[in-house]
Amino acid sequence: MTNIKSSFSYFLGILLLMSTIGIAQEKTVLTDMEKVALDAKSLHIPEGYSKNLHWNLLLDSIGSKGSTISWKSGKPKYISNDGKLLKRSPRKGKKIKVTMTATVTAGRSKTKKTFDILVAYPKQEFQGYLFTYFEGSGPRNSDEQLRFGASADAINWFALNNNQPIISSEKISGTGGIRDPHILRSENEKSFYMVATDMNTAKNGWGHNPGIVMLQSGDLINWKHSFIDLEKIYPTKFTNIQWVWAPQTIYDPAADKYLVYFTVKFKDDLKLDFYSAYANADFSGFENEPKLMFSPKFGAIDGDIIYKDGTYHFFFKGNTKDENGKEFKNGIRQAIGKTLQGPWTENFNYLDAYSDKKIVVEGSSIFKLNQSDSYVLMYDLYTNHRYEFQLSKDLYQFTPTSESFVKNFSPRHGSVIGITIEEAKRLHEKWGGVPEILWRNK
Repeated sequence: MTNIKSSFSYFLGILLLMSTIGIAQEKTVLTDMEKVALDAKSLHIPEGYSKNLHWNLLLDSIGSKGSTISWKSGKPKYISNDGKLLKRSPRKGKKIKVTMTATVTAGRSKTKKTFDILVAYPKQEFQGYLFTYFEGSGPRNSDEQLRFGASADAINWFALNNNQPIISSEKISGTGGIRDPHILRSENEKSFYMVATDMNTAKNGWGHNPGIVMLQSGDLINWKHSFIDLEKIYPTKFTNIQWVWAPQTIYDPAADKYLVYFTVKFKDDLKLDFYSAYANADFSGFENEPKLMFSPKFGAIDGDIIYKDGTYHFFFKGNTKDENGKEFKNGIRQAIGKTLQGPWTENFNYLDAYSDKKIVVEGSSIFKLNQSDSYVLMYDLYTNHRYEFQLSKDLYQFTPTSESFVKNFSPRHGSVIGITIEEAKRLHEKWGGVPEILWRNK
């Protein structure tokens, strides 16, 4: 009898529990009005887009609660109803303001929410190019220094300052050497940011380096600097770090901040992964501890990201390994993503012209040609002391054969930006070497 009572109590408890769960589930069912209100409240356009739009807007069409969302542009000749940027603000005067109206609908319930978007000015007219690099053919104790080169056509390059450093590595780095310099023009066109590997292989070898160098300038001439030692600043995560390589910077409109990313290897792990962190306001350090950004299947170095038509293209030196973990191929590959936080879709095809020829390349960097829809993917043939490039219009398909730069210096892993006539003049007045066509009688 006791067992029967016990069994009855058990089943009664199960029924009561199921009933409670059912009631709880019923309470989570939202009315159409609640769905609309919650989805409208969660709608957001990041400040990086709204205050200076020069991308297409990423507009939600379905809310997280199931509402449908439609959009209407107040000035469709500037921004279409589906968020495509069609026209820039005139250079003179204030930026054009476009009101984007979202209509959120569920059943018979409906509400509207508006966002004011400021359309960016057209890009500056760049007439030349600036190449940041370190040397690969001089005395080892002076190669790992920051140098500049300039060009009028992105083919013929000339060293500034007689190919001598523009800033001594002793002044800006912790190790006394820098490698892999990357330069970026700021979104407001008032600043330039550079980052570089803080590493002196001539003095310390290849065993270890702790961090990166960060520099900021308003005129390309005078640079403020700092260096980040990840071991010391973030000992919990990076006390076992071996390498911090090839940093680069990109503006993230979703956060309205500059993201610094780089390759990391730990001493107890063979894997090479990409980590990232947002720079602080004065570009002298990070806001937070760097986090894992992208982990390519077989590891990678020398990442370079560029945005085009709603997609981030992440170029890097990758490799392929057999089932035993032995590498049998390497070269330049890419991954793509819709945001800088990923997820990244890795493409295992090789883009460079040398991956099938067993000729090694690294240090890929991509830039857009001035007044053109073509992009240059350049890379360092470091064992051959050559620097070559391939072209693309869509960043997926590249010319099958490479071309060579003509230059009076021997660069190692660097980067290129476009420059104005005024900037070219300023660089020439300070260091000399800028092609005459960029500064004479302009």
